[in-house]
Amino acid sequence: MKPEETIDFHIKYTWQNIARMYNDLASGYGSTMAMGYVLLNIDIENGTPSTALGPKMGMEATSLSRILKNMEAKDLICRKKNPADGRSVLVFLTDFGKEKREDAKKAVIDFNEAVFSQIPEQKLAIFFEVIQKVNELISNRKIYS
Repeated sequence: MKPEETIDFHIKYTWQNIARMYNDLASGYGSTMAMGYVLLNIDIENGTPSTALGPKMGMEATSLSRILKNMEAKDLICRKKNPADGRSVLVFLTDFGKEKREDAKKAVIDFNEAVFSQIPEQKLAIFFEVIQKVNELISNRKIYS
């Protein structure tokens, strides 16, 4: 079987193209796709526990720690002790971070609108159904059981 005949090839290839597109866009703002993703996953009102961000985004703690450190240096976020649990830290967006979050949100919306405008609703429904099924098979360990 040739790589281009496999499902995983197309998923990975597409994700790499999306990541490259977002990174190219983010670089114009002195940022990265990963930083934009973090901005979008922090609760604007209450902050987000730093330990919850990694699993929420599918990111390893070491990578996330490095990204958070860079974001703090760029004044996008600040970290504060969690008043409910002094052992943990909450990550909050700064005013500048909230501004950049809007830029990241706009990029995601623009991408999705462009795709939705070019692909018929019925085909998108099938795409979402297939992707959901692939994730279900993986999550339920029904592939290599």
